[in-house]
Amino acid sequence: MPYYEKELAQIVAELNRATPGPRDSRETAPAETPANLDSLDQLLMYAARQSASDLLLIAGAPVTVRIGGELSKPGGKALEAEDTRSLLLPLLTPAQTQELQRQRSVDLCFHREGIGRFRANIHYQRGTVAGSLRLLPERIPTLESLNLPPTLRRLAEARQGLVLVTGPTGCGKSSTLAALVDLVNTQRHDHVVTIEDPVEFLHTNRQSIIEQIEVGRDAPDFASSVRSILRQNPDVILVGEMRDPETIATVLTAAETGHLVLSTLHTNDTSQAVSRILDSFPAANQAQIRQQFSLALLAVVAQQLVPSGDKAARYPAVEILMASSGVRSLIRKGEDHQVYSAISTGRGEGMITMEQSLAELVRIGRISRETAAARCFRPEELRRYLRE
Repeated sequence: MPYYEKELAQIVAELNRATPGPRDSRETAPAETPANLDSLDQLLMYAARQSASDLLLIAGAPVTVRIGGELSKPGGKALEAEDTRSLLLPLLTPAQTQELQRQRSVDLCFHREGIGRFRANIHYQRGTVAGSLRLLPERIPTLESLNLPPTLRRLAEARQGLVLVTGPTGCGKSSTLAALVDLVNTQRHDHVVTIEDPVEFLHTNRQSIIEQIEVGRDAPDFASSVRSILRQNPDVILVGEMRDPETIATVLTAAETGHLVLSTLHTNDTSQAVSRILDSFPAANQAQIRQQFSLALLAVVAQQLVPSGDKAARYPAVEILMASSGVRSLIRKGEDHQVYSAISTGRGEGMITMEQSLAELVRIGRISRETAAARCFRPEELRRYLRE
C-alpha cells in the first residue's frame, strides 16, 4: 500500500474512534462537536498535503480522494450514514440546512485556517447525506500556471463581447475564468462584477475594483442579478453558469451593449456550445437569437484535463473558437456543422481544435498517444495531425 494510502487509513481509523454512537436518523442536523470537526479537518489536511483535487465522503464507501485525476480508496472501512452526517452537516448554516432539506442538494464554499479553501456539494444519495469537496488553490491561478495557451491573454484585453469556457465538471473552467479576471485586475482600471454559486476564488482589488455576488446570499438567481448589475456601471461581468434561457438572453444583451462577459457551459466542444445556446430558445426566436449571438460572441474555449503518461500531472487540452467574420457568418446562416472546419483552418487567428491540441501534447511528451486517442472526438483527425 502506498504511503499516502497508509496515512489516510490511519486518519480514517482515528475518525472512526472519534465518531459518536448512532443517533436517530430523523434528526435534521448533528451536534457540532469538536471531535467531528477535528476529524474532518484531518481529512482535509491530508487531501491538501497530497495535492488531491477532491475528497469524497459517501455512506457505504471508504473515504476517497482524487489525486492526479485517479480515485484512491485505501482499505479503511466504509463510512456509515451517521459518519457522513457528523462530518458534513456542521459545515452548513441554518439557511443552507433548510436548502438541503428542501432541494436535497446544496453548494457552498468554506475556509479552514492553516489548511485552505474548499468548495463543497452536499447532497443525498440512497437517503443518506454525502459530500464532494473540491480543494481550491490559495492563490489565483495564472494562464501560465494552468498550462493554457498564451493566446487566451487577448480575451482579457477585449472591451466587449461574450467569452464562453466549456467542458465537463472538474475540467478547470472556474480556474480559467479566475485567471482571466486576474489579468483584467492587474492590467485594467475596470469595475468587475462576478456572479457565482458559490464564490470560489476570492479576488483582491488591484488595478480594478471587484465585487463578488453569491447567488442565494447576495442575489436570488443569476438572471435577476445580471439585470441588476447592468445598472451598477460594470465593465466586466463574470456569470458563473448560464443555466436557463432568461440568463442566456440577459448575458447576450450585456455582451452586446459594451460589456466583456465571461461565463461557462457544460458542453464538450465549441460547436456544441453554439448549439446549446441556440437550442435554449423556441424555434420561432432562432433567427433573432442567431443574429444576436453572432454579434455578441467573442470566443469559446472548450477544455478537458488529460493525465500525463506517469499519472503525476494533468494538462489541459483546449479547443479555441474565435469569433472571426467567417465564424459569425456561419452562426447567422445556421451552418453550425462548418464551425469545426473554420477552427481547423484558423490557426492564424488564434484558433485550435481539440485534436490539434491533443496532438501537440503528444509531440511535446506530456501525454501518450493512447491517452490522446481516448480523449479525442474525431480519431481520424487526431491520427492525421500526429502524422504531420
